[in-house]
Amino acid sequence: MRLPFRSFRIFRSLLSQRPTTNPQRRRGLSSAAMRLVQFHRHGGGIRVGVEQGEGLGVVDLKAYDPTMPSTMRELLELGDKGLECAQRALSSSQCVVERSDIQLLSPVLAPEKVVCVGLNYRDHCLEQNAPIPKEPIIFSKFPSAITGPYDDIHLPSESQEVDWEVELAFVIGRRGKHIKEEDALSYVAGFTVANDITARDWQMRNGKQWLLGKTFDSFCPLGPALVTTDAVADPHNLGIRCLVNGDTVQNSNTDQMIFKTEVLVAWVSKFVTLTPGDVFLTGTPPGVGVFKKPPIFLKKGDVVECQIDQIGSIINKMV
Repeated sequence: MRLPFRSFRIFRSLLSQRPTTNPQRRRGLSSAAMRLVQFHRHGGGIRVGVEQGEGLGVVDLKAYDPTMPSTMRELLELGDKGLECAQRALSSSQCVVERSDIQLLSPVLAPEKVVCVGLNYRDHCLEQNAPIPKEPIIFSKFPSAITGPYDDIHLPSESQEVDWEVELAFVIGRRGKHIKEEDALSYVAGFTVANDITARDWQMRNGKQWLLGKTFDSFCPLGPALVTTDAVADPHNLGIRCLVNGDTVQNSNTDQMIFKTEVLVAWVSKFVTLTPGDVFLTGTPPGVGVFKKPPIFLKKGDVVECQIDQIGSIINKMV
């Protein structure tokens, strides 16, 4: 059946308004490039803020708009509404607090899940002569392991083999199940730096279940900011490093990742529903202490710095 000319024009107009499948439009929850943080003023409660730049002042979101929540997880649950308010607050340059007046916390506290990926760097597999995995190796940490970007890490008396693992982490921004790879980045709020501190002696005990060796209190420092997806040019081409007492022990690039962000989101969402605030640790490059010759483990007084280009660094002292 032929359409009348006027109907054809309307039909063509509607077609032109259909959303495209341009992957750039699917990258994040909103098109805003921001560095979101959680903090508290000395003696005050938890607040969410937006950095004016790495290491610069922070716009207090709740001071700018009292209707906004006080935690990152609640902000992410608002979806685009919350992130658009954060963008307006940043553009306003109002309600700025100085870095010297606040303490940065982990960008996310008390997530529903902390999902971790083992053997996810090709060069890390090579250093231990391990085969390249054919599917993601998933384990977890308890959320109680999370600590701040500059907080102390407590060496447990139960372990003599505590090790470092710098990792790129990402945070889920909206609820999803059975997510397609091509849509996966639209479920990611942003990226941050993690240190997957590990008690190697316990990682190999307990039936070789990794959980106990990974989840001692303070074994998951995160920060310094949640860098939104649009602020990271390519999360799979970033320099990633770990320094212990100023000496570089890990130095690689996220292009060595075997299963990238989109694959991990799609894979894990086959099994569980992802919710705002869920944290993914995506694996570590070579250079961990257990594979040094002889092995090297962390001791009291050691200072561990984890760095990822375009995201920042976290610095934690072992106590």
